[in-house]
Amino acid sequence: MDSKYVLVINPGSTSTKVAIYGDEKEIKSYKIHHSKEELEKHEKVIHQYEYRLGLIYDWLRKANIDVRSLKAVVGRGGILRPMPGGTYLVTQKMIDDLEIGIGAEHAANLGGMLAKGIGDSQGIKSYIVDPVSVDEFEEVARISGLKEIERKSQVHALNIKAVSYRRAKELNRNLRDLNLVVAHLGGGISICPVKKGQMIDANNASEMGPFSPERTGGLPVGDLIDMCYSGKYSLEEMKKKIKGQGGLMSYLDTIDGRVVEGKINAGDEYAKLIYDAMIYQIGKEIGAYAAVLGGKVDNIILTGGLAFSEYLVKEVKDMVEFIAEVIVYPGEDEMAALNKGVLRVLHNEEEVKIYENEVMI
Repeated sequence: MDSKYVLVINPGSTSTKVAIYGDEKEIKSYKIHHSKEELEKHEKVIHQYEYRLGLIYDWLRKANIDVRSLKAVVGRGGILRPMPGGTYLVTQKMIDDLEIGIGAEHAANLGGMLAKGIGDSQGIKSYIVDPVSVDEFEEVARISGLKEIERKSQVHALNIKAVSYRRAKELNRNLRDLNLVVAHLGGGISICPVKKGQMIDANNASEMGPFSPERTGGLPVGDLIDMCYSGKYSLEEMKKKIKGQGGLMSYLDTIDGRVVEGKINAGDEYAKLIYDAMIYQIGKEIGAYAAVLGGKVDNIILTGGLAFSEYLVKEVKDMVEFIAEVIVYPGEDEMAALNKGVLRVLHNEEEVKIYENEVMI
Protein backbone atom coordinates (compact mmCIF):
# COMPACT_ATOMS: atom_id res chain seq x y z
CA MET A 1 0.00 0.00 0.00
CA ASP A 2 1.24 3.49 -0.85
CA SER A 3 2.36 5.24 2.34
CA LYS A 4 1.32 8.85 1.96
CA TYR A 5 -0.09 10.27 5.18
CA VAL A 6 1.31 11.89 8.31
CA LEU A 7 -0.49 11.21 11.60
CA VAL A 8 -0.35 14.12 14.05
CA ILE A 9 -0.97 13.56 17.79
CA ASN A 10 -1.34 16.40 20.30
CA PRO A 11 -2.13 15.25 23.87
CA GLY A 12 -3.58 17.81 26.25
CA SER A 13 -4.60 17.59 29.89
CA THR A 14 -8.21 16.57 29.11
CA SER A 15 -8.10 15.68 25.41
CA THR A 16 -6.00 14.20 22.62
CA LYS A 17 -6.16 15.92 19.24
CA VAL A 18 -5.45 13.75 16.20
CA ALA A 19 -5.24 14.57 12.51
CA ILE A 20 -4.26 13.02 9.21
CA TYR A 21 -2.40 15.11 6.64
CA GLY A 22 -1.67 14.48 2.98
CA ASP A 23 1.28 16.79 2.36
CA GLU A 24 0.05 20.15 3.80
CA LYS A 25 -3.67 19.35 3.43
CA GLU A 26 -5.62 18.21 6.47
CA ILE A 27 -7.59 15.11 5.47
CA LYS A 28 -9.34 14.30 8.75
CA SER A 29 -9.11 15.48 12.33
CA TYR A 30 -10.76 14.80 15.67
CA LYS A 31 -10.55 15.83 19.31
CA ILE A 32 -10.79 12.88 21.70
CA HIS A 33 -12.16 14.04 25.05
CA HIS A 34 -11.12 12.34 28.29
CA SER A 35 -13.35 12.37 31.34
CA LYS A 36 -11.97 13.34 34.72
CA GLU A 37 -13.09 9.96 36.08
CA GLU A 38 -11.17 8.07 33.38
CA LEU A 39 -7.98 10.09 33.85
CA GLU A 40 -8.09 9.69 37.62
CA LYS A 41 -7.74 5.92 37.18
CA HIS A 42 -4.09 6.56 36.26
CA GLU A 43 -1.70 7.62 39.00
CA LYS A 44 0.67 9.44 36.65
CA VAL A 45 0.24 11.06 33.23
CA ILE A 46 2.53 8.51 31.55
CA HIS A 47 0.28 5.73 32.87
CA GLN A 48 -2.38 7.04 30.45
CA TYR A 49 -0.29 5.79 27.51
CA GLU A 50 -2.15 2.54 26.76
CA TYR A 51 -5.53 4.19 27.35
CA ARG A 52 -4.86 7.06 24.92
CA LEU A 53 -3.13 4.77 22.41
CA GLY A 54 -6.20 2.56 22.24
CA LEU A 55 -8.46 5.56 21.62
CA ILE A 56 -6.23 6.76 18.78
CA TYR A 57 -6.41 3.34 17.13
CA ASP A 58 -10.20 3.38 17.60
CA TRP A 59 -10.40 6.74 15.83
CA LEU A 60 -8.20 5.56 12.96
CA ARG A 61 -10.50 2.60 12.43
CA LYS A 62 -13.66 4.74 12.55
CA ALA A 63 -12.08 7.26 10.18
CA ASN A 64 -11.20 4.43 7.76
CA ILE A 65 -7.50 5.23 7.94
CA ASP A 66 -5.30 2.17 7.38
CA VAL A 67 -2.20 2.54 9.54
CA ARG A 68 -0.22 0.99 6.67
CA SER A 69 -0.89 4.19 4.70
CA LEU A 70 1.15 6.29 7.16
CA LYS A 71 4.61 7.50 6.17
CA ALA A 72 5.39 9.20 9.51
CA VAL A 73 3.90 9.96 12.92
CA VAL A 74 4.54 13.17 14.85
CA GLY A 75 3.61 14.01 18.43
CA ARG A 76 3.55 17.24 20.40
CA GLY A 77 6.92 17.66 22.06
CA GLY A 78 7.03 17.21 25.81
CA ILE A 79 9.04 18.92 28.52
CA LEU A 80 12.53 17.57 27.98
CA ARG A 81 16.07 18.79 28.62
CA PRO A 82 16.92 22.22 27.18
CA MET A 83 17.39 21.70 23.43
CA PRO A 84 17.75 23.62 20.17
CA GLY A 85 14.64 24.01 18.05
CA GLY A 86 13.91 21.68 15.16
CA THR A 87 12.29 18.40 14.20
CA TYR A 88 13.55 15.49 16.30
CA LEU A 89 13.47 11.77 15.72
CA VAL A 90 11.89 10.06 18.72
CA THR A 91 14.65 7.87 20.15
CA GLN A 92 14.75 5.55 23.12
CA LYS A 93 16.75 8.08 25.14
CA MET A 94 14.02 10.67 24.54
CA ILE A 95 11.40 8.14 25.65
CA ASP A 96 13.42 7.41 28.80
CA ASP A 97 13.42 11.12 29.69
CA LEU A 98 9.71 11.50 28.92
CA GLU A 99 8.84 8.53 31.11
CA ILE A 100 10.66 9.90 34.15
CA GLY A 101 9.41 13.45 33.51
CA ILE A 102 12.93 14.88 33.25
CA GLY A 103 11.58 18.43 32.86
CA ALA A 104 8.16 18.07 34.45
CA GLU A 105 5.16 15.78 34.36
CA HIS A 106 2.88 17.02 31.59
CA ALA A 107 0.35 15.56 29.14
CA ALA A 108 2.53 16.72 26.23
CA ASN A 109 5.12 14.15 27.33
CA LEU A 110 2.80 11.49 25.91
CA GLY A 111 3.12 12.98 22.41
CA GLY A 112 6.48 11.45 21.57
CA MET A 113 5.60 8.20 23.33
CA LEU A 114 2.36 7.74 21.40
CA ALA A 115 4.02 8.68 18.11
CA LYS A 116 6.79 6.13 18.65
CA GLY A 117 4.35 3.42 19.68
CA ILE A 118 2.37 3.73 16.45
CA GLY A 119 5.43 4.39 14.30
CA ASP A 120 7.35 1.36 15.58
CA SER A 121 4.33 -0.89 14.97
CA GLN A 122 4.51 0.03 11.27
CA GLY A 123 8.27 0.30 10.90
CA ILE A 124 8.11 4.03 10.20
CA LYS A 125 9.79 6.98 11.87
CA SER A 126 8.25 9.08 14.62
CA TYR A 127 9.04 12.70 15.45
CA ILE A 128 8.41 15.65 17.73
CA VAL A 129 8.74 19.31 16.67
CA ASP A 130 9.88 22.40 18.63
CA PRO A 131 8.82 21.34 22.13
CA VAL A 132 8.27 23.74 25.04
CA SER A 133 11.81 23.01 26.23
CA VAL A 134 13.45 24.62 23.18
CA ASP A 135 16.33 26.77 24.46
CA GLU A 136 18.36 28.87 22.04
CA PHE A 137 19.16 31.74 24.41
CA GLU A 138 22.41 33.62 24.04
CA GLU A 139 24.36 33.38 27.29
CA VAL A 140 23.95 37.09 28.09
CA ALA A 141 20.15 36.60 28.06
CA ARG A 142 20.34 34.09 30.92
CA ILE A 143 21.60 36.59 33.47
CA SER A 144 18.77 37.76 35.71
CA GLY A 145 20.36 40.22 38.13
CA LEU A 146 20.39 37.81 41.06
CA LYS A 147 23.06 35.11 41.08
CA GLU A 148 20.75 32.43 42.48
CA ILE A 149 18.20 32.86 39.68
CA GLU A 150 18.76 32.25 35.96
CA ARG A 151 16.43 33.47 33.21
CA LYS A 152 15.04 30.40 31.45
CA SER A 153 13.65 29.78 27.98
CA GLN A 154 9.96 28.97 28.38
CA VAL A 155 8.27 30.12 25.23
CA HIS A 156 5.54 29.20 22.73
CA ALA A 157 8.26 27.69 20.55
CA LEU A 158 6.11 25.63 18.18
CA ASN A 159 3.99 28.53 16.97
CA ILE A 160 6.81 31.08 16.99
CA LYS A 161 8.98 28.82 14.84
CA ALA A 162 6.06 27.92 12.56
CA VAL A 163 5.12 31.53 11.74
CA SER A 164 8.81 32.38 11.28
CA TYR A 165 9.16 29.63 8.67
CA ARG A 166 5.90 30.78 7.08
CA ARG A 167 7.15 34.33 6.68
CA ALA A 168 10.49 33.18 5.28
CA LYS A 169 8.66 31.05 2.70
CA GLU A 170 6.43 33.98 1.70
CA LEU A 171 9.51 36.14 1.23
CA ASN A 172 11.26 33.32 -0.68
CA ARG A 173 14.16 33.62 1.74
CA ASN A 174 15.96 31.28 4.10
CA LEU A 175 14.94 31.78 7.73
CA ARG A 176 18.65 31.88 8.61
CA ASP A 177 18.86 35.14 6.65
CA LEU A 178 16.08 36.91 8.57
CA ASN A 179 15.69 38.81 11.84
CA LEU A 180 12.16 38.80 13.25
CA VAL A 181 10.37 39.85 16.42
CA VAL A 182 7.49 37.43 16.99
CA ALA A 183 4.71 38.15 19.49
CA HIS A 184 2.58 35.14 20.40
CA LEU A 185 -0.53 36.71 21.93
CA GLY A 186 -2.76 34.21 23.73
CA GLY A 187 -3.72 33.29 27.28
CA GLY A 188 -0.01 33.76 27.87
CA ILE A 189 2.12 36.18 25.86
CA SER A 190 5.56 35.25 24.51
CA ILE A 191 7.59 37.87 22.66
CA CYS A 192 10.77 36.65 21.08
CA PRO A 193 13.59 38.00 18.91
CA VAL A 194 14.32 35.40 16.21
CA LYS A 195 17.86 36.04 14.97
CA LYS A 196 18.84 34.04 11.88
CA GLY A 197 16.32 31.35 12.87
CA GLN A 198 17.36 31.19 16.55
CA MET A 199 15.12 32.30 19.44
CA ILE A 200 17.91 34.13 21.26
CA ASP A 201 15.81 35.63 24.07
CA ALA A 202 12.20 35.81 25.24
CA ASN A 203 10.05 36.72 28.20
CA ASN A 204 8.88 33.74 30.22
CA ALA A 205 5.14 34.05 29.55
CA SER A 206 4.29 32.98 33.09
CA GLU A 207 6.66 35.32 34.94
CA MET A 208 7.87 38.22 32.81
CA GLY A 209 6.93 40.60 30.04
CA PRO A 210 3.43 41.97 29.34
CA PHE A 211 0.43 40.93 31.38
CA SER A 212 -1.99 38.79 29.39
CA PRO A 213 -5.60 37.59 29.69
CA GLU A 214 -4.75 35.36 32.67
CA ARG A 215 -1.14 36.06 33.70
CA THR A 216 0.47 38.99 35.48
CA GLY A 217 3.68 39.18 33.48
CA GLY A 218 6.45 41.12 35.22
CA LEU A 219 5.50 42.74 38.55
CA PRO A 220 7.10 45.26 40.93
CA VAL A 221 9.19 42.72 42.81
CA GLY A 222 9.29 44.54 46.16
CA ASP A 223 5.51 44.75 46.38
CA LEU A 224 5.24 41.13 45.30
CA ILE A 225 7.57 40.06 48.12
CA ASP A 226 5.47 42.04 50.59
CA MET A 227 2.32 40.21 49.40
CA CYS A 228 4.04 36.83 49.74
CA TYR A 229 5.00 37.52 53.37
CA SER A 230 1.82 39.36 54.37
CA GLY A 231 0.28 36.20 55.82
CA LYS A 232 -2.84 36.71 53.69
CA TYR A 233 -1.96 34.20 50.97
CA SER A 234 -0.61 30.67 50.76
CA LEU A 235 2.06 29.61 48.27
CA GLU A 236 -0.56 28.01 46.04
CA GLU A 237 -2.77 31.11 46.18
CA MET A 238 0.12 33.31 45.10
CA LYS A 239 0.98 30.99 42.22
CA LYS A 240 -2.64 31.15 41.03
CA LYS A 241 -2.63 34.92 41.28
CA ILE A 242 0.35 35.08 38.92
CA LYS A 243 -0.89 32.44 36.47
CA GLY A 244 -4.63 31.95 36.11
CA GLN A 245 -5.98 34.87 38.11
CA GLY A 246 -3.68 37.64 36.83
CA GLY A 247 -3.90 40.01 33.89
CA LEU A 248 -7.32 40.79 32.48
CA MET A 249 -8.86 38.28 34.89
CA SER A 250 -7.53 40.23 37.88
CA TYR A 251 -8.89 43.58 36.70
CA LEU A 252 -11.98 42.66 34.64
CA ASP A 253 -12.94 39.15 35.78
CA THR A 254 -12.64 37.68 32.28
CA ILE A 255 -9.91 36.19 30.09
CA ASP A 256 -11.88 36.78 26.88
CA GLY A 257 -10.60 39.74 24.87
CA ARG A 258 -13.88 39.83 22.96
CA VAL A 259 -15.78 40.41 26.19
CA VAL A 260 -13.40 43.24 27.09
CA GLU A 261 -13.81 44.86 23.68
CA GLY A 262 -17.57 44.58 24.09
CA LYS A 263 -17.27 46.52 27.35
CA ILE A 264 -15.11 49.13 25.63
CA ASN A 265 -17.63 49.52 22.79
CA ALA A 266 -20.34 50.00 25.43
CA GLY A 267 -18.39 52.92 26.88
CA ASP A 268 -16.60 51.24 29.79
CA GLU A 269 -13.59 53.54 30.33
CA TYR A 270 -11.99 51.33 32.99
CA ALA A 271 -12.06 48.31 30.66
CA LYS A 272 -10.43 50.46 27.97
CA LEU A 273 -7.69 51.57 30.35
CA ILE A 274 -6.81 48.00 31.31
CA TYR A 275 -6.94 46.67 27.74
CA ASP A 276 -4.86 49.60 26.50
CA ALA A 277 -2.33 48.92 29.29
CA MET A 278 -1.91 45.33 28.07
CA ILE A 279 -1.46 46.60 24.50
CA TYR A 280 1.01 49.23 25.74
CA GLN A 281 3.10 46.55 27.46
CA ILE A 282 3.04 44.36 24.33
CA GLY A 283 4.32 47.22 22.18
CA LYS A 284 6.97 48.12 24.76
CA GLU A 285 8.26 44.53 24.88
CA ILE A 286 8.40 44.33 21.07
CA GLY A 287 10.50 47.50 21.08
CA ALA A 288 12.85 46.02 23.68
CA TYR A 289 13.47 42.92 21.57
CA ALA A 290 13.97 45.04 18.45
CA ALA A 291 16.83 46.60 20.44
CA VAL A 292 18.22 43.10 21.10
CA LEU A 293 18.45 42.75 17.31
CA GLY A 294 20.18 46.11 17.04
CA GLY A 295 17.16 47.56 15.25
CA LYS A 296 17.84 45.29 12.26
CA VAL A 297 14.35 43.77 12.06
CA ASP A 298 12.92 42.44 8.79
CA ASN A 299 9.41 41.96 10.16
CA ILE A 300 7.39 42.02 13.36
CA ILE A 301 4.89 39.14 13.50
CA LEU A 302 1.71 39.14 15.60
CA THR A 303 0.17 35.71 16.12
CA GLY A 304 -2.03 33.81 18.59
CA GLY A 305 -5.69 34.23 19.48
CA LEU A 306 -5.52 37.93 20.40
CA ALA A 307 -4.19 38.68 16.91
CA PHE A 308 -7.77 38.24 15.67
CA SER A 309 -8.59 41.54 17.41
CA GLU A 310 -8.57 44.42 14.91
CA TYR A 311 -8.47 46.91 17.78
CA LEU A 312 -5.44 45.33 19.43
CA VAL A 313 -3.58 44.85 16.15
CA LYS A 314 -4.14 48.46 15.10
CA GLU A 315 -2.94 49.84 18.43
CA VAL A 316 0.17 47.64 18.50
CA LYS A 317 0.94 48.58 14.89
CA ASP A 318 0.68 52.26 15.76
CA MET A 319 3.34 51.73 18.43
CA VAL A 320 5.85 49.58 16.58
CA GLU A 321 5.51 49.77 12.82
CA PHE A 322 8.21 52.45 12.74
CA ILE A 323 10.61 49.57 13.47
CA ALA A 324 9.53 47.20 10.67
CA GLU A 325 6.52 46.02 8.71
CA VAL A 326 4.01 44.25 10.94
CA ILE A 327 2.68 40.90 9.66
CA VAL A 328 -0.40 39.33 11.28
CA TYR A 329 -1.01 35.57 11.41
CA PRO A 330 -4.00 35.18 13.77
CA GLY A 331 -4.52 32.02 15.77
CA GLU A 332 -2.29 29.07 16.52
CA ASP A 333 -2.57 25.86 14.51
CA GLU A 334 -0.40 23.41 16.41
CA MET A 335 -1.49 20.43 14.31
CA ALA A 336 -0.46 22.07 11.03
CA ALA A 337 2.78 23.28 12.62
CA LEU A 338 3.67 19.74 13.73
CA ASN A 339 2.92 18.38 10.27
CA LYS A 340 5.01 21.06 8.56
CA GLY A 341 7.94 20.32 10.84
CA VAL A 342 7.92 16.71 9.62
CA LEU A 343 7.48 17.77 5.98
CA ARG A 344 10.57 19.99 6.20
CA VAL A 345 12.56 16.87 7.09
CA LEU A 346 10.85 14.58 4.55
CA HIS A 347 11.37 17.19 1.81
CA ASN A 348 15.05 17.61 2.78
CA GLU A 349 14.54 21.27 3.68
CA GLU A 350 15.86 20.65 7.19
CA GLU A 351 17.99 17.97 8.80
CA VAL A 352 16.36 15.81 11.42
CA LYS A 353 17.88 16.17 14.90
CA ILE A 354 18.81 13.42 17.33
CA TYR A 355 17.94 14.24 20.92
CA GLU A 356 20.96 12.67 22.60
CA ASN A 357 23.31 14.46 20.19
CA GLU A 358 21.80 17.87 21.01
CA VAL A 359 21.40 17.82 24.78
CA MET A 360 23.69 17.15 27.73
CA ILE A 361 22.92 13.64 28.95
